[in-house]
Amino acid sequence: MNRPLRHIAVFCGVLTLALLLRATWVQFAESDSLAKHEKNRRVQIEAFSHPRGDIIVDGKSVTGSKEVSGTDFKYKRVFKSGPMYAPITGYFSQAQGSTFLEGVENDVLSGDDDRLFIKRTVDMLTGEKRRGGDVVTTIDAKAQQAAYQGLVDLNARGAVVALDPRSGKVLAMASTPSYDPSVFAGISAAESKEFTKLRKNKDQPLSNRALREVYPPGSTFKILTAAAALEHGVVDDINKPTGAKTPYKLPLSSTTIGNDVPGAPCDKASLKVGMQWSCNNVFLDTALKVGDDDMRETAEKFGFNEQQFIPVRSSASSYPEDLDKPQTALTGMGQGSLTSTPLQMAMVAAGLANDGKVMKPYLVEELRGPDLSTIEKGKPRVLNQAVSEDTAGKVQEMMENTVEEGTANKAKIDGVTVGGKTGTAQHGSNVNDERPYAWFVSYAKQDDGSSPVAVAVFVDPKDMNIPRSEIAGGKLGAPIAKAVMEAVLKD
Repeated sequence: MNRPLRHIAVFCGVLTLALLLRATWVQFAESDSLAKHEKNRRVQIEAFSHPRGDIIVDGKSVTGSKEVSGTDFKYKRVFKSGPMYAPITGYFSQAQGSTFLEGVENDVLSGDDDRLFIKRTVDMLTGEKRRGGDVVTTIDAKAQQAAYQGLVDLNARGAVVALDPRSGKVLAMASTPSYDPSVFAGISAAESKEFTKLRKNKDQPLSNRALREVYPPGSTFKILTAAAALEHGVVDDINKPTGAKTPYKLPLSSTTIGNDVPGAPCDKASLKVGMQWSCNNVFLDTALKVGDDDMRETAEKFGFNEQQFIPVRSSASSYPEDLDKPQTALTGMGQGSLTSTPLQMAMVAAGLANDGKVMKPYLVEELRGPDLSTIEKGKPRVLNQAVSEDTAGKVQEMMENTVEEGTANKAKIDGVTVGGKTGTAQHGSNVNDERPYAWFVSYAKQDDGSSPVAVAVFVDPKDMNIPRSEIAGGKLGAPIAKAVMEAVLKD
């Protein structure tokens, strides 16, 4: 064989060897990832070839599987009370994929979880129809109904989160405007058009405002400011006058900030009176004295500056670093560059109600197989002892006084001890141009002093037909919080 032919033969041999090696690599090393790839049509056909497990609320399924024809996909997802539960279930669509619990717990719901391997094998040998496992949630159906209906009745963009402070269980999580995941669960052109309409809707119904959106928390953050001041020894007596004048002049600035309640006794008021009437001057001055490092440290112990996984991911609320004195003062009243999710403010209220102990929020009570056997149990976990029991007790005293004698009186429940705090948050490039957000946080106590429920309500009144003077957390948010607390207490 002459030299050129020999080179060609060697080159062809190398190419053949490379092809064989690549084929071997694809078949063995990449087989799992390719088999599970979302673009693999066979994977999609398999995912919709059998009934899916259900998401359970109070012992009843809020999802189902419906047999369809005319497509490779044999089953599609259906949702019961879809708009009310959408922030919890998310969607599972033949064309659009999956979100929230439908996505995070997909392996269990589809039956592909490794812990269901034996069950799958037995079903294959016996010819039993395959079915996924169930996700049992911590949601209280009556509390969820109260939260969702309260927002719908306002015709507002908003969110509600209710937690059990003792365990961290998520009892309610509502977001409006919402959507029905059933209307685009299939693969038809009409369903695709429905999804496109939702995606382009200016009110963003697909957005989960309870978990994924952050907003300035306004005066609800004053409960954390008070906790930080007590914990770090800046305030040792909640009844002692602070010396903070009104209107309050921001340090290093000519800007002065007044108070929202006409005639309130805010000048040089104590921390307790400042909480009762939501006196901005008291909390601006208090945050400045605490300092940005200690304010941020306390905020982080309540969960700020980190994402929460419940197991659905929540956006991180933010208490920024390296704030100057005016910015630090503004955080004391929940303004400036401070942001929070409704979940985070529910965690703050719950942590204070639970004597300073913040429990990690969780949404899944149990994962179970198709035979109802338990795969995994949700259990309470402590996130942080954010503040001492003594500090939490003093903040509770102020919050309960604010309900009994102050701006949060619309959250009163006969025969029940309730603590609460209103909030009105300015926002926008020019804060006077936008209608403010309305917030409300609260908790209710049982006879033994423990709290089974803490609530955060957020309302964006941008398109609501009410005058600006009526936009206040006590007017818009407190009645919703009260209804949610009553629902939990009755249960």
